Amino acid sequence: MSDQDIQQLESQFPAVSGSAFAAARDRALAAGQSVLQARDGVLYELFPDGRKVEVKQIEPPTQFVAGQIFTIR
Repeated sequence: MSDQDIQQLESQFPAVSGSAFAAARDRALAAGQSVLQARDGVLYELFPDGRKVEVKQIEPPTQFVAGQIFTIR
């Protein structure tokens, strides 16, 4: 596999992973389970009947630029 092939696969990852997470969320809700979702600095529990309960305040996501080095402590 060439570097170009790897870069092409890596470029598809955000869209593919987003679709996979959305499908998993929909399956969980369809099975009658609740799911957690973060939005605007708040963590919510979402229920199959459409209710949304605030769980807690969280830090907003960290934005990254392609090629940026990020150290996890």
